[in-house]
Parts: sequence; structure tokens; C-alpha cells
Amino acid sequence: MRTKWFLGLLLCFGLPLLGQTLGDISGRVTDPSGAGVPAAAVTLTSVATNAVRTAETSGEGLYTFTAVPPGVYNVKVEHPGFRTVSSTNVEVQVQQSVRLDLTLQVGQVSETVEVSAQAALLQSENATLGHVVENREIVEAPLNGREYLNLVTLSPNVSNLAPPSGQAQSRQGADRANQSISAGGNRIVHDYFTLDGVVNTDVNFNTYVVLPSIDALQEFKVQTGVYPAEFGHEATQINVLTKSGGNAFHGSLFEFVRNNDFDAKPFAFTAVRPGVSPFK
Repeated sequence: MRTKWFLGLLLCFGLPLLGQTLGDISGRVTDPSGAGVPAAAVTLTSVATNAVRTAETSGEGLYTFTAVPPGVYNVKVEHPGFRTVSSTNVEVQVQQSVRLDLTLQVGQVSETVEVSAQAALLQSENATLGHVVENREIVEAPLNGREYLNLVTLSPNVSNLAPPSGQAQSRQGADRANQSISAGGNRIVHDYFTLDGVVNTDVNFNTYVVLPSIDALQEFKVQTGVYPAEFGHEATQINVLTKSGGNAFHGSLFEFVRNNDFDAKPFAFTAVRPGVSPFK
């Protein structure tokens, strides 16, 4: 009985939350005249895992892949009487709707036309406003304390210079009490954190609960407006996605040292200059 109750909660609450990180790929397959090609076979292949999904175009040549995990994909379209079209390195970011329209050329299916995917300059599939901080920025940018939240200011109209919450400092302390992210002019208590689609927000002060290592993160997105239906609660969404892995073994190694050996002398207006401040 307990198992059935748990599964019911998972279906009701767990599965909808996954939509906060997944994206989708959709588009239209046409012939050289611009008419839609029905019943074309569309194949979506993950570059990292080689996982394959298939779909068939509608009577108007439309296709859609929903619930696509963020990553890099190859898209292939086949139809008798036309050359096979392959679009490589199609990137799907956190909660992104990718539009990919493809045109088939008359020829044999054994012939292949390769198309290089290019990022759209304008997101026309939805009205979501947000900025994705990618893995390279997270790993290679200098971070004091290796805390990814220091990179939220890479997003437009976001600041972390606001005073921290006095109540949070007096009651919970530590790094969580110093969180002071303000997006779009909102107060710092209007932030909402999710981790892999799961709520990661302290309900008392709207600070984060779990701070994952930057080596475990794939990317995160700061959203400041017009959210999809699965979002809510606060004005600013900080949506974090961890790495899902791939078929190749890999790891990471880092060195993190903080001391006063290379620090400059403290700045002072007095005649007596102090020595280097000890920091260990």
C-alpha cells in the first residue's frame, strides 16, 4: 500500500517537475517548392549517448520531439524519392525550444545532404526571457569559493550587489545567508531555485538549499519573465542542470589554493603601512 502511495505522489508531483529542465525540437520538412512533406522519417540521435528517437512528419510536414534532455543532437530526415538530409550538432539548452526546418532535395535516399545547425538569433518558439550560463563558463571562469551563483550576473539585468537579508543572517548564517541576487529590479527574496527540476529553495528565506559542485553542473539558466506553466512561486528562476553523463569515461581534477603569499599589501590612508594580512 505504501508503494502505491509513493508511486502516486511521484506521478503527481515528480514527473511534472522534470519539464523545468527539458527542451524540445520541432520544425517543418519541405520539398524544393516549399510544400510540406508528409510521412517523412525523422531521427533524433544524442551525440553523448547515441540514444535514438524517431518521429514522422504530419500531413503539413511538421514534426516535434518533446521532453528532450539538454545536450547536442544530430537530426536526420529520410523520405523515398528525396536525398537524406542530416543536421549535425544541434544544441538544446535548459528549457529551450529549438526550431529546425529542413528542406529535402530530389534524389536517392542513399545520397546525403549535410546541414550545419546554427543558433537562432531570435527565440520565436516561446516568450521566455532568460540567459543560459554554459559549462565552459562555469568551469573556466575564476570563482571565489567555486560557487556557481557568482556567475548569475553574466545574465542581463541581474545583480548580486544588493544587501543580504538580515533575517537570514541572524537565523541560518553561512553562505546561504549572504545570497543577494536581484534580477529585473526585484527584491532578493524573490528568487526561486531548482536543481534538475526539483525544488531547491528554502521556504523561509527563498535562498538555495543545496549548492552542487561546479564539476557536477552542465549549465544553468536565469529566467526573468514569461515562464511556462511548470514555473511559479517567484519572479526570478535560477534553473540548474547537472551533468547526465555519456558513453565515454571522463573525470576532472582541480587545485584550489587560497593564502596570502601573492596578496598585495592592504590599502591604507595612514602613514604607517600595515604588512600583508594573513589569510589561510
